[in-house]
Amino acid sequence: MTQDLFRSDSYQQACEAQVVAVTEAGVVLDRTVFYPLGGGQAGDAGQLVLGDGRVLHIADTRKAKDAEGRPTADIVHVPAAGQDALLAALHVGTSVRAQIDWPRRLRLMRFHTTTHLLCHLVAQPVDGCSITPDYARLDFHMTEPLDKEVLTQGIATLVAAAHPVVVGAITDAELDANPALVKSMSVSPPRGSGTVRTIRIGAAELIDLQPCGGTHVANTAEIGAVVVTKIEKKSAQTRRVVLGFA
Repeated sequence: MTQDLFRSDSYQQACEAQVVAVTEAGVVLDRTVFYPLGGGQAGDAGQLVLGDGRVLHIADTRKAKDAEGRPTADIVHVPAAGQDALLAALHVGTSVRAQIDWPRRLRLMRFHTTTHLLCHLVAQPVDGCSITPDYARLDFHMTEPLDKEVLTQGIATLVAAAHPVVVGAITDAELDANPALVKSMSVSPPRGSGTVRTIRIGAAELIDLQPCGGTHVANTAEIGAVVVTKIEKKSAQTRRVVLGFA
């Protein structure tokens, strides 16, 4: 099992680690700061720096899969093309410094936290989500029209209010007793460990609380200028809201 350091600290940019496997899919480490694709959020990119200074460029990060194609607890660092010789030099036990592309990660964090603000502004079930370094989108299961300017102003107000964003946890039983906390219709919170990671926005005033395994900024003020760039009617019961940086 890869120790996922990003779960407890989204701001940790690097860590020392050891190679535990090199597969066709990529490199598995014993611990990592790289977030793997999941929950709508893109996987991290960055570098694995060897002890002699050589650098393996990582283009993506994914969850490993078993023989039946089911996700496992290991995280695979997918190398960029054209690095076969360096990849062949890695073996079990090789020490590396894993470091993410921080500006890219910060954009993902800003967008991901903004999608939670949208869940507050548009109190409807989410039927799809994509968070990339360049844009984010949420698909809401609803028929009523949405106003781009109203949502942009709503986001700006919540950003300016500087609400704290806090990582927490609830038990499986607490989640079962509060099913409304799950906003997504398509992604179920991971279970099995007894607790489910949560993201709460707001202290005295609760803005949003939901299960989430993604990376986030620590305060809404860090989001900066994010605007609604487009609203689309994707189907009779789906309204897509697209976010971009101003």
